[in-house]
Amino acid sequence: MDADLVVIGAGALGLSTALHAALAGRSVVVVDRDRAGSQASGRAAALFKSVQADALRTELARRSIARAISFADWAGAELATVRSGSLLIARTDEHKAYLMTEARQSKSWGVDVRKANTDRPSYYQGDGSEFALWCPEDIYIEEPNDLVQAYVTACRLHGAELLEHERVVAITTSAGRIAGVETTNRTIAATAVVDAAGAWTRQLAELAGADVAVAPVRHQLLITAPTTDVDPADPITRVVDAAVYLRPARGGLMMGGFEADPLPVDPRTEPSEFDTDDLALDLGVLRKLAGQLEAEVPQALTGLVAEHRGGLFTMSPDGRFVAGPVPDVPGLWVAAGCNGSGFSSSLALGEALAGWICDRQAESRIDALSPARFGAFTDDALVSAGAWQYAHFYDPAG
Repeated sequence: MDADLVVIGAGALGLSTALHAALAGRSVVVVDRDRAGSQASGRAAALFKSVQADALRTELARRSIARAISFADWAGAELATVRSGSLLIARTDEHKAYLMTEARQSKSWGVDVRKANTDRPSYYQGDGSEFALWCPEDIYIEEPNDLVQAYVTACRLHGAELLEHERVVAITTSAGRIAGVETTNRTIAATAVVDAAGAWTRQLAELAGADVAVAPVRHQLLITAPTTDVDPADPITRVVDAAVYLRPARGGLMMGGFEADPLPVDPRTEPSEFDTDDLALDLGVLRKLAGQLEAEVPQALTGLVAEHRGGLFTMSPDGRFVAGPVPDVPGLWVAAGCNGSGFSSSLALGEALAGWICDRQAESRIDALSPARFGAFTDDALVSAGAWQYAHFYDPAG
């Protein structure tokens, strides 16, 4: 079997890269050890946020919002989005100053962000002392698998082949560059391979003698049972000093957050059949986060939990995506380092990465995200840096 490009991993980043390469006329095969969206992407909160920490990530986030809204027009598959807008709320002086800085720099990068009026979502009962920004561009997707399946449909429509339940067991090289992959079922010859294996990114890169600077960290969220306390038309809310996000979901309330002492998980040290379904979850972590909002959002703490789910974020040492050619292994590329927003930036990031691969440029507009920016690192240092980035996701110190 031959292809121009093999993508390992059928999550949002891998599928987006595959789709955009197929749209560019390349023959593409996507391989996944399970099914599309079975790992982190299928467990995402699916929140799209226009306000980001730097100009490049802002560009990618806003481009992804625009591409999600118009998905059927350019990709040919239907995708429903909820154009809810979002609130960024701060209750401490330090975090208020942080949001004012974010607003100022985001406006300079073209984001529509403004001080919010006094209205708050039905599920948030503030005392009026908080500072809030309104971000009208922001959207969410009700169910994360809606985006995964839209990608799958569009990939097939444009000629990309998806091989599910097929494990990659080798990445082959010839004359010092990528020659293809071996799976449990077949050999695929290809001059370019994208490692988009999420929490298994380092594991796959090691098959080609490479290393990628990402560390998987557990992330959790819950969805409450339906309640009249939540208006389905309410916007997304992020309370930055509590490191918590909320949105309507299935008639109830979704609540997730970033714990201060996150749990790193390295699949390389787990049994070979380790899967995200095997990830140990801890509802107490979410209850502790929700407890910070007991006065403002009591249902996040006391509501009946209809679903509790978790996945593995791949965190990088600097908190930015890892996308581009892998040093010293010509033909090997990586799409990883989601850092909590890979799902929502996948449309633009996959587009940019596919353009880089297909045009075979020396540089691209996402060159700053190349894995080559990291030098040598130990496992301990990588885990420590990744955990710090996770814990400071909404922190001014970040």
